[in-house]
Amino acid sequence: MDLVPALEEPLKKVLGPPTAKVMAEHLGLHTVGDLLHHYPRRYEERGQLTHLADLPMDEHVTVVAQVADARLHTFASSKAPRGKGQRLEVTITDGSGRLQLVFFGNGVHKPHKELLPGTRAMFSGKVSLFNRRLQLAHPAYELLRSDTDETVETWAGALIPIYPATAKLESWKIGKAVQTVLPSALEAVDPLPDSLREGRGLVPLPEALLKIHRPHTKADIEDARARLKWDEAFVLQVALARRRHADSQLPAVPRRPAPDGLLSAFDDRLPFTLTEGQLKVSKEIFDDLATSHPMHRLLQGEVGSGKTLVALRAMLAVVDAGGQAAMLAPTEVLAQQHHRSVVEMMGNLAEGGMLGGVEDATKVVLLTGSMGAAGRRQALLDLVTGEAGIVIGTHALIEDKVQFHDLGLVVVDEQHRFGVEQRDALRGKGKQPPHLLVMTATPIPRTVAMTVFGDLETSVLDQLPAGRSPIASHVVPAADKPHFLARAWDRVREEVEGGHQAYVVCPRIGDEEDDPKKARKAQKAAPEDEAEKRPPLAVLEVADQLARGPLKGLRIEVLYGRMPPDDKDAVMRRFAAGDTDVLVATTVIEVGVNVPNATAMVIMDADRFGVSQLHQLRGRVGRGSAPGLCLLVSEMPEASPARQRLAAVAATLDGFELSRIDLEQRREGDVLGQAQSGARSSLRVLAVIEDEEIIAEARREAAAIVAADPELTGLPGLRTALDALLDDEREQYLEKG
Repeated sequence: MDLVPALEEPLKKVLGPPTAKVMAEHLGLHTVGDLLHHYPRRYEERGQLTHLADLPMDEHVTVVAQVADARLHTFASSKAPRGKGQRLEVTITDGSGRLQLVFFGNGVHKPHKELLPGTRAMFSGKVSLFNRRLQLAHPAYELLRSDTDETVETWAGALIPIYPATAKLESWKIGKAVQTVLPSALEAVDPLPDSLREGRGLVPLPEALLKIHRPHTKADIEDARARLKWDEAFVLQVALARRRHADSQLPAVPRRPAPDGLLSAFDDRLPFTLTEGQLKVSKEIFDDLATSHPMHRLLQGEVGSGKTLVALRAMLAVVDAGGQAAMLAPTEVLAQQHHRSVVEMMGNLAEGGMLGGVEDATKVVLLTGSMGAAGRRQALLDLVTGEAGIVIGTHALIEDKVQFHDLGLVVVDEQHRFGVEQRDALRGKGKQPPHLLVMTATPIPRTVAMTVFGDLETSVLDQLPAGRSPIASHVVPAADKPHFLARAWDRVREEVEGGHQAYVVCPRIGDEEDDPKKARKAQKAAPEDEAEKRPPLAVLEVADQLARGPLKGLRIEVLYGRMPPDDKDAVMRRFAAGDTDVLVATTVIEVGVNVPNATAMVIMDADRFGVSQLHQLRGRVGRGSAPGLCLLVSEMPEASPARQRLAAVAATLDGFELSRIDLEQRREGDVLGQAQSGARSSLRVLAVIEDEEIIAEARREAAAIVAADPELTGLPGLRTALDALLDDEREQYLEKG
């Protein structure tokens, strides 16, 4: 939040070009304000030693510890002068554990003189493993002397701030840079209205910045964090409230379904009764569609809760009212699957203009990038003439050539896979802004919905339709108990012999071995607790092994994203028709794929998938009347975090509970999409799970302030803070790009 000229001062002017360049390149910090908002990750107390016992592998860490032992070893070396090399081994301790530091060659002289037993220092480096022991090789260090005024002043008394750092810039160097710019904190303009700040007992922003960087007591840290959390929550919620307000001012064509039209005809044919949840959410959507400003609604729900049916009824309502509806899907497999299921559900209501089509029928067209020229030409013609009331497609829908007769509703499936430009390009194809319904099959905790999708009203489907079967989930510990894996394949065979079908999901396709870079990338993508494991299992290899081994004689096919689209479609059609017993696939089947006869799923190397992704995959089975079975195969040891994740998934079918677990285990940036947002707008002190109450209150306060003063004319400090959050580079953060 670069609030005034003092805070907008470039760091190269204040710190010098070399330091400023490293800060810009490695931490995304460019101005004094950026640096003041680069808060300490934690604090060390002079009187206490830190926990060496819990150091994470392969991460850059900063520790405060005491030298227990230092030994200089000499060894034969052809590279060293006089044929002798030197290695300094220093053991440090903090009471909870010991850690070895290693220095080689010319780098031993200074630490040999300085790191004497009893010396206390801050050490910074990357944790590695050597001879089964943790070590830091050539760490940077800063001695902590208590005998000079300068050190006491520099490290601010009792509490030492530890900053998010990189190998190029240690925590204490950042601390010294902060010390240089800290006086500018006094000029920070406060974005919070006085009444709000005083009413909540929050300290002024300049005081919060001083206390977060140079606290004298733990109470200082608490005061500062409480204030800065409010800033982050409130400024973001004001931005979202202003977007909601601006959207509410746009004109839109109200779309009310005809009393005895297409929607009524469709409902009359449904072979089941809609759940209470589906009726309630549909009413919310229909009420929005009937207004003269665009609907902006998020529809989230459990796997298999019937979101597609709710979206289809909304699309039919718009077609009834003379408009067209477009559904945007992230992959061709999903677009084709949606198209198939919509046409099946509608029957001859989807045969508008065709022989056999009924009076109220419309046309449902598919538009994807890989369609043949003739099919594509016909689809485009159907859209521009209005012959097609519903179109389902991939990003091909967004191309300039695609024109609509009267686009009234855009349904975006799996919102997180689309950038804001793509969403807005499709919305821009209406004569007036079309209504927008965003669907996500990933249950989202309330706070994330308020933070990430805060410009959308939210509808939640939390009931499963009648007839959906329970899914039993079990972890299969392949390394500890190999006979369990053999039993898993027996269970698949039993399901097939019972007339059902099965999925086997693998993390990889199998052709990456030809490309060492891809193989290494796949290895790096694995969570850290299995970094030294074998490469992840692959579809092509597993399918081959199963066909020759435990599933010999069954009809096995493979499916993965890079197959030609026609081949993918043919594979899915055969599987849906029951002509394939076992489909060995990547996560291309993660969402939207609906084959009610598929009752079993075996997920290989399940520990390599995230919690929410496992829940999505599992939702592909148990979609019919027969119970579902999901087997999570892992070679990780029982005590590992990876196995604990799997146990959590096996223990509950509640996607909202799992989404909380998932969020607690991952960096919030992964969930909030902050990596693309530029450093300054990331949430630094606000935790979306723990700070639920703050976010909810900030949303209420923001809505009230924007309703009273949409342009914020009476709050210049807040306007400036918003400008900093919403500069061009960071606009996408707000719009979930």
